[in-house]
Amino acid sequence: MLERVLEPEVMDSPEEAEGYDAMDHREPNEAFVNRLLELGARGRMLDLGTGPGDIPLLLAGRMAEAEITGVDLARSMLALAERKRAAHPAGGRVRFQVADAKELPFEDGAFDTVFSNTILHHIPDPRPFLREAWRVLKPGGVLLIRDLMRPSDRATLDRLVALHASDCDPLQRDLFRASLHAAFRPGEVEALAAECGLAGVEVVVDSDRHLSLQGRRPGAA
Repeated sequence: MLERVLEPEVMDSPEEAEGYDAMDHREPNEAFVNRLLELGARGRMLDLGTGPGDIPLLLAGRMAEAEITGVDLARSMLALAERKRAAHPAGGRVRFQVADAKELPFEDGAFDTVFSNTILHHIPDPRPFLREAWRVLKPGGVLLIRDLMRPSDRATLDRLVALHASDCDPLQRDLFRASLHAAFRPGEVEALAAECGLAGVEVVVDSDRHLSLQGRRPGAA
């Protein structure tokens, strides 16, 4: 079994931010938003680790009533997100702010929907992150945490990099390889969710490289 190898928690250099943003994330981002809508996402929403802000803006464009807050520790990422927000027709219903997803500055049950895309693998110990995501989610609210899935062996890792990053430059390929190596396996995510008291959620394998922790928090909406 391929062991987990940590990568930096925050991608905050301009080169890392620009390199990540230059990669083509359109297909997985669309799939992510579609899954949110299938789960019944609504109302006041929180994006944990928003990066360059693509998903909140995509979601705002699809849902006229949505109000979305995106948080990230990387100021270089948020600078990209702010530029995109200013140019987006639905940008007025999106805001970005610096915040640590492991220690959120929001009250309990502040959001109807909490989501995160490919951030889990950046966090050495994701338990505080998961507990905070659950804390700020209202009863009956939707949770979706999608991330990369660590391959079972190095040969599979090499195959995934060759398959999905063949058109990328060396920095982008290295970022993708490191992210896959730092990701969790489905059983590991299930165990973490159970330890953190996330009831009513399930782990779904979405593709050859993605998994999702998803569901509704028990209780009346």
